Amino acid sequence: MMHRPVHAYIAHLGLGLMLTACGSHDETTKMSAAPRVVQAPSIVVQLQDTPAYAATPGTVVAEESIKVASRLMGHIHNIAVVEGQSVKAGQRLFTIDPLDIEGAIEQARLALNQAEDALKDAKADHDRYANLHKEEVVTRQQYEKMKLNYEIAVSRAAQSKAGLTTAQGQMRYATVTAPFSGVVTQKLANEGDIAAPGHPVLILENPAKLQVQTTVPETVFKTLAAGQTVNIEVDGQTAPLKGRIARLSPTSDPVTHTYLVKLDIPVKAANPASTIKSGAFARVLFPSGLTRSLRVPQAALQNRAGITGVFVLDAQGIAQYRMVRTGTVSSSGIEILAGLKAGDRVVTGQVDGINNGDQIKG
Repeated sequence: MMHRPVHAYIAHLGLGLMLTACGSHDETTKMSAAPRVVQAPSIVVQLQDTPAYAATPGTVVAEESIKVASRLMGHIHNIAVVEGQSVKAGQRLFTIDPLDIEGAIEQARLALNQAEDALKDAKADHDRYANLHKEEVVTRQQYEKMKLNYEIAVSRAAQSKAGLTTAQGQMRYATVTAPFSGVVTQKLANEGDIAAPGHPVLILENPAKLQVQTTVPETVFKTLAAGQTVNIEVDGQTAPLKGRIARLSPTSDPVTHTYLVKLDIPVKAANPASTIKSGAFARVLFPSGLTRSLRVPQAALQNRAGITGVFVLDAQGIAQYRMVRTGTVSSSGIEILAGLKAGDRVVTGQVDGINNGDQIKG
């Protein structure tokens, strides 16, 4: 009986162990390759008729906005507000140094005293000459002269009194108050600067009355009417606002050939606590018929690593994340401009817990 060499048995045993190990690895790989099953709803996206819009850029502005200036010339004294501060109607904003006004009042008062003294003398002369004229002691010409002097004195006294009233009235303009409740948006001067009529010191806006201003081409302008409701997208707002056309400019800009349109924002959206501020960018969506587009529910969209996308299922229900480009938002969903085609099955729920390669059941 022949015996195999020891090294032959060792080689045969090693080969067997290797085959066994490979078999075990293949089974492990097969087990690990099984996809994770996730329960989630999905839909097949199809082209559908949806409203089309002509989008124009706009700006949020305050319907009530005023440049607050002084009616007097003088040094600005004690500005009582800062930018961003809310004020009430009648609240003091700043004061003009009243020294010059006080001097003018004193001069007017002295002038009135002199005029009243002159009037007393003129009246006494007039009365005396009137009696002398009756007694035919003085001529009629002399009497008429005294009468004229008296009338001039009356007129000068009245003018002096009016001058004092005017000077005293100027004092109330030394204190500048808010004409309506609002927010101080800009401060254009500082204490110590010289204020002058027509040169604004502050800008005040009413945040409770906001509008969106935009310009539209003639093709869009022809379809609009005052009071019409349109959708407005404003930066920082998660959903479009319903704006009402308040004013349509009857003439176009001679350079751009576009028409100005002003739209009121609902009062409930435009209030002091709202995040909508004047100066914000807006997009006004004017209706322009129907268009066929793909739309998906808001819940289908995800943002992963800064990429907006959806999970698309293959024939086996395996999910793959696909980047998409979105368009307008409406009650029927979000428009998909690129990244999907009709017939794609898209996951519409539980997307936070889904990863690439998961098998979706639902």
